[in-house]
Amino acid sequence: MTGVPDEAAVPELRDRFIPLRKSDLIDGLVAAGHLDDGAQARFRQFARQLGALFHYQYFEQLDLLREAYFHFDPEVDPLLCGPKQDLEAAYRRLSEEVVRVLTEANFIEITHDEIVKAFAEHALVRVKLKAPVEEYRDVRMFRRGNHKETIEIPVWRGWRRRSREIEVFDDVVMMVATRPGGDTPADARKVRWAGKRSSQKIRGGAVLFKYFRHVARADLEALFPNVRVVMSLSDQLMLGVPAVFGGIPILIKLASTLVILFLVAGFYLGVNGTLGDNDLEQALAALSGLFALGAFLLRQRGNFHRQSLMHQKQLTDNIYYRNINNNSGIFSYLIGEAEEQEWKEALLAYYCLVTAAKPVTRSALGADIDELLSRRFGVVADFAIDEALTQLNRLGLLEESGGLLSALPLPAAIERLEAEWSLLLRPSAGSR
Repeated sequence: MTGVPDEAAVPELRDRFIPLRKSDLIDGLVAAGHLDDGAQARFRQFARQLGALFHYQYFEQLDLLREAYFHFDPEVDPLLCGPKQDLEAAYRRLSEEVVRVLTEANFIEITHDEIVKAFAEHALVRVKLKAPVEEYRDVRMFRRGNHKETIEIPVWRGWRRRSREIEVFDDVVMMVATRPGGDTPADARKVRWAGKRSSQKIRGGAVLFKYFRHVARADLEALFPNVRVVMSLSDQLMLGVPAVFGGIPILIKLASTLVILFLVAGFYLGVNGTLGDNDLEQALAALSGLFALGAFLLRQRGNFHRQSLMHQKQLTDNIYYRNINNNSGIFSYLIGEAEEQEWKEALLAYYCLVTAAKPVTRSALGADIDELLSRRFGVVADFAIDEALTQLNRLGLLEESGGLLSALPLPAAIERLEAEWSLLLRPSAGSR
């Protein structure tokens, strides 16, 4: 593969996600014209039975995923989580299960370099953010589906606007593992201090799952828990420069009266015994100036706080409507998506094999499926041909001879699925 141009790597970056409803996929395949009336009815029956088998199998996977997450659910009492050595193995098992399900649902993990690059950019959230990454043991992000959008960005403090094209991820799942901490007194103090600084409300060792929809690539940093808005240099200058120029006249005026104020204070405290005729008036003027300076400082502090709240509201408004589900609540969704994507891949592969005039090679089958998705449905995807053939072979629907692939005819395939379903319904099916 050495010496291959960069363009050769593009197919690897394409999504495998097939963004079609199950009913639309079945109707589209039936309407393609390669099946007669009797075969169309049998194909619909085959699709339903295939979906039922996948649903049963993934129902078990949902239970496994929930069981693996029990020890890391933020809502679970940490006293029930077991000793640390067991938790390490449980964490590895949870990570493996989640990554496997996400991969089957055609999610792609966002690399560390992509995340770092996104942290340096801003798209919809036009504020400077700080994510407390040091508080987390592990942070992983997964995306699925993407598209381009054109947004209007304010420049010159909102006096002008310019257009910018951004990349938006259709679905983003984030896995955040907090540090266990508390193993030693030093660790406990460190965790308590980190909690004070960040208002951490998540118990140590917990794992958070968050699912977002329609997130700009440049706004990935805004998805972190406990992310906070910090004032940018421009905001600090906009608030600080007027404060300096507004406070200088007050300070100059105070400089000439502060000495008198101290003399008057010394007189009443018995430190010195002389007091001029107009010293009291000047001392009152100095006190008025001090009150004015205090009011000015409080007003500037209020302006700074108000600006921070405005930025925090912008962050909250942007993320609130994009957060779809959290923690164990996303498992049902992920399992359902993995089940549906695997079903679509297997159905497409079977359809192209059963309607082919003769056995085909693996590469030819992949090309036929890509062409069918593009021409019939307008979908461009990096079809997971290997996974689809693995599923068909597991169910006994695939035949291979001399590197050529074919599928069982529809009547035989339906009988094969019925036999597989009967095996699942046996009392000993749970041990399979």
